[in-house]
Amino acid sequence: MFRWKWTCIQEVTGTKQSKRCEKSMKVIGITGGVGAGKSQVLEYLQDKYGATIIKADDLGKKVQKKGTECFQAIVEHFGEDILNEKGELDRPKLADIVFSDEKELDTLNAIVHPAVKEEILRKLKGEERKSTNLVLIESAILNKVDYQSFCDEVWYIYVEEPIRKQRLIYARGYSAQKVDEIMAAQMSKKEYLQNSDRVIDNSSSFEETKGQLDDIIADL
Repeated sequence: MFRWKWTCIQEVTGTKQSKRCEKSMKVIGITGGVGAGKSQVLEYLQDKYGATIIKADDLGKKVQKKGTECFQAIVEHFGEDILNEKGELDRPKLADIVFSDEKELDTLNAIVHPAVKEEILRKLKGEERKSTNLVLIESAILNKVDYQSFCDEVWYIYVEEPIRKQRLIYARGYSAQKVDEIMAAQMSKKEYLQNSDRVIDNSSSFEETKGQLDDIIADL
């Protein structure tokens, strides 16, 4: 069973003092390179433990919608050539630019990440009001949005690089060149390890991964 930490608060009412204890919401960052199987891990933890999921990539798309401050800043920097026929961001075209140029990726991240962090914090406040027990924040770039300020722990979903490449080529239909460009733009294994509290090895069967996750949850 999930063992939750309890926060106890001293309350003074008139001349009486009492102690009120409440469950503390646990916020776990789920990170790892593309093709590591983070979505599968999230689905399992949601189904078995009732976790609430926040996906940073979904929030990134939200803050880049037409008419937002991020949208305007992106168009100002990259030009209107990155817009589609509806005047919205052509995400594949933008991805081709940033994943082949590290400086351009850094520029895009500098525009988007602060807005994503603001959205994450807003959602966490909402979950606190609902007395949510467990929140999972999924992102391949948690270190870019100052995760220490809102995560109790960060879990690194690790998969050997050749396996990740195979998954992306056969499951998503990416070309080998595109896979190499995307992976080169992400953090290295060493960087992920430096910024994580726990490692879940998802290189083998998912049954083995489930066992690792269950053991970790039991220790929380």
